[in-house]
Amino acid sequence: MEAEAEPEPAQGILKSQYEIMERRLYNIITTPGMVVTVAMAIGLLVLMPEYLKDGWMHAKLGLVALLLGYHHYCGRLMRQLQRGECRWSSRQLRALNEAPTLLLVVIVMLVIFKDSFPTGATTWLVAGLVVLMAATIQLYARKRRLDREQALAAAAATSEPQVLQSP
Repeated sequence: MEAEAEPEPAQGILKSQYEIMERRLYNIITTPGMVVTVAMAIGLLVLMPEYLKDGWMHAKLGLVALLLGYHHYCGRLMRQLQRGECRWSSRQLRALNEAPTLLLVVIVMLVIFKDSFPTGATTWLVAGLVVLMAATIQLYARKRRLDREQALAAAAATSEPQVLQSP
């Protein structure tokens, strides 16, 4: 996405590097991690089938199923990007990138707290701080992008040949 804004040969180099990074992340890190996670979950449920009676485990398994669907959807998006058919903007892809982090935090909290998930003021304060931090990061990224665009516009304006007007 962002590589397309660059002139050649940088565009081709960036696209090639992004594709290598995507394949490595998907095939070497996330897919094996997914397989190990599912295998461990099956092992846990075989050894402790009584967990299937607990509501927190149902919620956890539902969220893990969402993560599995997310993983396969990302594989689909990766293939669309390789073919040049992806219609997602770089900003949308970055937002999509945050989804698994939120799901993982909730999954870990479900496992830690089980059926006594905290819903008091402290929990809401922490959740609010996380949302505030995420919003601050987004606003800072937007400010940096706008500053960069202004700097590029200023550089372009100063490098344009000046037209002399006759009196």
